[in-house]
Amino acid sequence: MSTTIAKDAIHTINPSTGKPIHEHAPHSHEEVERILTGATQAFPAWRALGFERRGEFMRRVAAHLRKFKASFAEIATLEMGKPIVEAEAEIEKCAWACDYFAEHAAAFLADEAVETSAAKSYVAFRPIGAVLAIMPWNFPYWQVFRFAAPALMAGNVAVLKHAGIVTGCSLEIARIFEVCGAPRGVFSTLLIPGSAMDRIVGDHRIAAVTLTGSEGAGSAVASVAGKMIKKTVLELGGSDAFIVLADADLDAAAATAVKARFQNAGQSCIAAKRFIVESPVYDEFLARFVAKTKELVVGDPTDRATQVGPLAARTCARPSSARSTSPSRAAQRSCSAESASIAPASSTSRRSSAT
Repeated sequence: MSTTIAKDAIHTINPSTGKPIHEHAPHSHEEVERILTGATQAFPAWRALGFERRGEFMRRVAAHLRKFKASFAEIATLEMGKPIVEAEAEIEKCAWACDYFAEHAAAFLADEAVETSAAKSYVAFRPIGAVLAIMPWNFPYWQVFRFAAPALMAGNVAVLKHAGIVTGCSLEIARIFEVCGAPRGVFSTLLIPGSAMDRIVGDHRIAAVTLTGSEGAGSAVASVAGKMIKKTVLELGGSDAFIVLADADLDAAAATAVKARFQNAGQSCIAAKRFIVESPVYDEFLARFVAKTKELVVGDPTDRATQVGPLAARTCARPSSARSTSPSRAAQRSCSAESASIAPASSTSRRSSAT
């Protein structure tokens, strides 16, 4: 399939300072072709390797992540402003995922016997080929590894299109798999604008697509994949309600509410976005929530004391997407202390959304 790739560079910017970090040249048409063909060619041997060998590889990846946790975390902090302590925790979580699926994948994907009139019936789980992952910037390592660990352990190969503002993280992830011994083509990163994604999603070498992003991005990807009868897994944000009942432990509720709202500077699809509080405890809960919010340390994300860093969504990668398939346009909405509204829940069920 012929895919025209824009020539504009992809720029990463430090959201703490607004200063440029790096200029990345997007992949050319020839490079994209090489990556997609390489993934297709790598699939048969990787599938045939078996769970035990793939598990050995995944455990090496986990060990590598832990060994170089500090340097990997620094890239995320630099590119999207995640406080360094949270960034290191994200790397640890990625390592855990690699170990977890290395241990359990074989059992998860074992044949399941089914009672039928036939002599023998069973459900089998088999890898399907190259899986395209279109990932957002808010958890630049975790979003990738939570996909890659189970997908690779199942015997698939992976092609990543990451958000442009975390291109450094994207390239580092590819290097991690390479250094740990992944055969060429088993894990690849595409550096292309979102405007080129329709043809990548529709390419016959891509067997399935997973996307985390906005409803618009998910709709665009699902539309193309649906025409090709391709499997898709879409996580399209959320608007989680945090409900406080009258008999709640208000100290515990307020502490959890602050953490739920401000984790990753509020840039999380699972962050609490709507607070609904029963009227009898509304004033008391609100006072405790505000007091605990004021205790948060806002500042330089490289400082280990910082709890809330800058908003990565205030920066953007170039070239920007002409379509909503670009994960860099799938930014989760974030919330500051001033804009987080908390509504009392009464018999009329009044509600208010934090935007």
